[in-house]
Amino acid sequence: MKKILYFEPSDAKKFDLERFAQSLNTYAKIPVDEIKEVLKQFDGFENLHVSRLVEVGTALIEKNSSAEAAKKYFEDHNQYFGSKFERLRRITGYLVGTLERWNDGKKAEEKARVKHSVNSAIDDDERAAHLEKQALAHNVAYANSIID
Repeated sequence: MKKILYFEPSDAKKFDLERFAQSLNTYAKIPVDEIKEVLKQFDGFENLHVSRLVEVGTALIEKNSSAEAAKKYFEDHNQYFGSKFERLRRITGYLVGTLERWNDGKKAEEKARVKHSVNSAIDDDERAAHLEKQALAHNVAYANSIID
């Protein structure tokens, strides 16, 4: 892997293993050899999106330290996962962003629905599949499994 992409292809920077290892070691002691082993899965790619490094780092920290340390690392680096999006809901055929113009019956129907979490950037399989497809189209590493 030669370059790390941030927000735009023009933002690409050369990957620095030493800097990445130092960043991870702020949260947990991780041997450089272990980092290199995990990064081998990206060797076939010319570029790697920075969000992938954050996911790799989160997994390595959790494996070598604790879930709390991994969560702290992820929270400190999650700005690379793109901008926030407006949530759209489909309720009985209507696509809406907010419920402010709905009558009481529709609001009650929405409140009674089973809610599914969309909070985790790491565990969102549909988002990961979309990003992987997009990344592969541009020869950017975005693999499904980080650490076995």
